[in-house]
Amino acid sequence: MKKGIHPNYRDVCFQDMSNGFKFVTRSCANTKEMITLEDGRELPLYKLDTTSESHPFYTGTQKSIDTLGGRVERFRNRFGKTTLAK
Repeated sequence: MKKGIHPNYRDVCFQDMSNGFKFVTRSCANTKEMITLEDGRELPLYKLDTTSESHPFYTGTQKSIDTLGGRVERFRNRFGKTTLAK
């Protein structure tokens, strides 16, 4: 392997800024900040806007589009009653 061409693959702490949820995984993400975890390790910190802990799809708070005005029902009423003439 050539030296100096591979990214720095290491443990990185990702933090959800909306609720403070943190998880550690291996990544090549560039970071500028460091964080000290409860176990004493000091890791690079990558800040995220949303994760599976705060995203509406994963938390069950996502709203259905059909309930926001009956778009599907209006489409069916408008175009569902047409018949083909022979």
